[in-house]
Amino acid sequence: MRTFSDLKKNLKKDFSGLQTVRVALLGDTATQFLNQSLRGTGFDRGFDLIIWEADFNQVERQVFDVSSELYAFRPELVIIFHSSHALLQKYNKQEGSQSHFAETELASVQQLCSTIRENSNAEIIFYNYTEIDDSVFGNYANKNKSSFLFQLRKLNYELMLWASDHSGIHISDLSSLQNQYGSNVFFHPSVYINSSMVLSIEILPAVASRTMDIIGALYGKIKKCLILDLDNTLWGGVIGDDGIENIQVGNLGIGKAFTEFQYWIKKLQQRGVILAVCSKNTESIAKEPFEKHPDMVLRLADIAVFIANWENKIDNLRQIQNTLHIGFDSMVFLDDNPFERNMVRENIEDIVVPELPEDPADYLTYLYSLNLFETVSVSKEDSERTKQYQVEAQRNTVQKKFANEEAFLESLNMVSLVEPFTKFNTPRVAQLSQRSNQFNLRTVRYSETDIAQLAGSKDIFPFTFTLEDKFGDNGLICIVILQKESGTTLFIDTWLMSCRVLKRGMEQFVLNTIAHFTAENNFVFLKGEYIPTAKNELVKDHYQKLGFEKEGDHWLLNVQHYIDRKSFISKK
Repeated sequence: MRTFSDLKKNLKKDFSGLQTVRVALLGDTATQFLNQSLRGTGFDRGFDLIIWEADFNQVERQVFDVSSELYAFRPELVIIFHSSHALLQKYNKQEGSQSHFAETELASVQQLCSTIRENSNAEIIFYNYTEIDDSVFGNYANKNKSSFLFQLRKLNYELMLWASDHSGIHISDLSSLQNQYGSNVFFHPSVYINSSMVLSIEILPAVASRTMDIIGALYGKIKKCLILDLDNTLWGGVIGDDGIENIQVGNLGIGKAFTEFQYWIKKLQQRGVILAVCSKNTESIAKEPFEKHPDMVLRLADIAVFIANWENKIDNLRQIQNTLHIGFDSMVFLDDNPFERNMVRENIEDIVVPELPEDPADYLTYLYSLNLFETVSVSKEDSERTKQYQVEAQRNTVQKKFANEEAFLESLNMVSLVEPFTKFNTPRVAQLSQRSNQFNLRTVRYSETDIAQLAGSKDIFPFTFTLEDKFGDNGLICIVILQKESGTTLFIDTWLMSCRVLKRGMEQFVLNTIAHFTAENNFVFLKGEYIPTAKNELVKDHYQKLGFEKEGDHWLLNVQHYIDRKSFISKK
C-alpha cells in the first residue's frame, strides 16, 4: 500500500493527458488530507481528479441549496462522508427516540442523495459507517434495539438494501476497511479531538484506494480476467512430479488453503470474471486434476482458455489476450513463482501481477485486501461469459509471438553453485531424484543411502547445481551423475532438473560444465540416453537440441573441440 507521503509527491507530477473527472467532496469531518490522497491515488490509476472540496460540515447546506457552489461546480461524481463520530453525537442528543434512529438517519441520507440526483447528473459515492461500540450495554447491545451499536449496524444494513435498488448510488465500505486494518490504525483519538479528523494519516491511502476502485469501475477500468498458474498456485505441489494423488487440495493441512482459494475463484467466475490458465506443464497432465481429482472445486468448464505448454509465459499470455480480445489492463495474473511474476511485469506493462505471499495460507487475505475485481453492476449475462469465451477460443487460432528473453535473462545476474554430493545436500538430491518426472532423462530413483554410495565410488562423478538470481535463491535444482563407461566415455546416468527453472539457460550451463569436466579429465565422449515415460516427453529432444549425435539408442557428444553454448549463468 502506498503511503500518504507517496501520494502527496504525486501531486507535483504532470497530470496532463490523464482522464479528468470532476469530483465534489463533502464531509462532516475534516477532509483536506483525504482530498490529497484521492488526487494522488487518482494519478496512480491514470486519472486527473479535479476536486472541489466543501467547507467543513457543510454537507446539507451545499446539497439542499440549488444555487450552491456544489451545483455550480457541475460534478460528475459526489463523495459524501458522514462519520460515525458525528453520528454518535447526533444519537446522544435524541433521547427517547433512539430505537428509531437508524430509520431517521436513513431517510436523511436518502433525501440527500435524491436531491443531488435531481439537480445533477453526478454519480454518488457514500461512505458507510465504521463501528463504534460505546460500551453502554456491553454484549447486550446486540439485543437492545435502542443501543447505538444496534442502530449503527442496522443503518449500514438498510443502506445496502436501499442502494441495491438505486442506480447511481455506490457504497464505499469503510466498515470493512476498519475490520481489515483495525480501529487503532483507522482512528487516532488525539488527532480527532484536536483537528476533527476521523481518518488517520496511515489509513488515508487505503480509503482513497477503495474509493478509486469504484471510480475506476465507473469509468471502465475493471479487471475482467483472472489468469492462473497451476503448480503451487491452484494446488500444492507439482502435478508432473507428484502425480494427481499427491497434490495438496482438499480439507487436510495446507490443502485446505488451496480449496478455499479455489472457492473464491469459482465465485469470481460465477460473477462473470473470465478464468484462464497459463502454466508451464504438459497439457494432458495439467488437466488431470480438473478432470479427475475429487477435491477440486474448479473444473475445465470453468476455464475459458487453458494453455499449458513449455513455451515462455509472455507468449502464452499474449495468446490468451488475443483469444479473449481484451486489454492486458483488464487482466490479473497469479503465479507463486517470483521469477515468472517479474518476467511478466518486465514484458507486459499493463497486466496486474500481485506479489503473492510465500505461504498459501495467506493468499486469500492478501488478495481480499487488494480488491482487484471491483464492479458497479452485475447482470445475468455475466454468468455466461466463460462459455462465450470458450466458444470464441475454439474459433480462433492465433499465431504465436515470441518475446525476446535474452535482455531480461542477462539482467537477472544468475549464478549457480556447482558441487558434488555432500552430507548436506544428500537429502535434497534424493528428494529430487524421487520426485522429478518431467525433466528427467532416465527417471532412475535414488534413496539417501544410494546417493551416499554413489558419492564414494571412484567411477561416479556427481554434480549438483543451484540457481540464484536477483529475485531470490531457487536452491538446488539440478542433478547430473556421470558414470565412467570406458577410457574414453562418460555415461550420463542421471540428468534431472526442476521445471521451475526452465527457459533460463540452465541446460546450456550444465552442458558447458560437464563437457569441460569430461575434456579436462581426458575423456572424449559424453554419452546420453533418453528413456521415455508417461511424463517426461518434455525432454525427448533434449540431447538433439544440445548438439549430441544419435548412435543407435544413445546420443554422443565429442568434447575435444567443444564450444560453450550461450548461457547467462555464471559459476558462484
